[in-house]
Amino acid sequence: MDDQTRNALIGIPVATAIGALVAWAGSDGSVEVGSIPVFALCGALAYVVNWLAFIPSNVAKTEKYYDLTGSITYITITLVAVLLSGELDARAWVVAGMVAVWAGRLGTFLFRRVLREGRDSRFDEIKVSPLRFFMTWTLQGLWVLLTAAAALAIITSTEREGFGWVAVIGAAIWLFGFTIEVIADREKSEFKKDPSNEGRFIKSGLWAWSRHPNYFGEITLWTGIAVMAIPILSGWRWVVLISPIFVAVLITRISGVPMLEKKADERWGGEEDYERYKEKTPVLIPRPPSTQE
Repeated sequence: MDDQTRNALIGIPVATAIGALVAWAGSDGSVEVGSIPVFALCGALAYVVNWLAFIPSNVAKTEKYYDLTGSITYITITLVAVLLSGELDARAWVVAGMVAVWAGRLGTFLFRRVLREGRDSRFDEIKVSPLRFFMTWTLQGLWVLLTAAAALAIITSTEREGFGWVAVIGAAIWLFGFTIEVIADREKSEFKKDPSNEGRFIKSGLWAWSRHPNYFGEITLWTGIAVMAIPILSGWRWVVLISPIFVAVLITRISGVPMLEKKADERWGGEEDYERYKEKTPVLIPRPPSTQE
């Protein structure tokens, strides 16, 4: 047994166990259906949707529906939470809308990108191993649950609070992050569409302020939702504030920035223009180009 297979054997139960613990903690103060907390039900559903999607994807050895499934999972658990949580307040409705808009926009964007490019190179080696491929779908279930934890806490809470100043601040933070992510993704898409940019890297627009402005936007928007959750948190539910922390760690240490930085270094490393761009442009947190000298 090779190391990657061994890691998958360990990773699957660990990812499932972590999700179970977060679901348990988030269920403290959750509306219940029968004797089952709605938060826990949504947590389990996050895994089930991805495990079901894994079956045809594994048969076809394709990753084309991976990102789309992730977005569908967000929308599904949010819809279930809304339908099963009784009468919602303004905070819950706004957060549900935020998650749905973000997931629908990003899922469509990523799905179109993988269809246009034909594949996602991250899965080239993984999808040929059913066990490793299954682990990626399990991890996506965990990703959805941890990322959406604060939103689920708001929607499923038995405690309702008015849409006060904390909620307004959180919503403003979310809108700021969402706007940055949308603009950054659009700028990069337009850049790639231009044949004259073949083999070049983007360094204009928001990409002159940060090497990964889209990721900065994503971390920011989930931070906004976590801020909105603060007034209704108590007991074990404080655990759901892991949401923006998890997103930040995932993006900056595991699957986002490190992978793209490595890929860029392999492609443009040593080129004067690229090395100057790296030296003057922050990795994540935007800084005006005029202050980078």
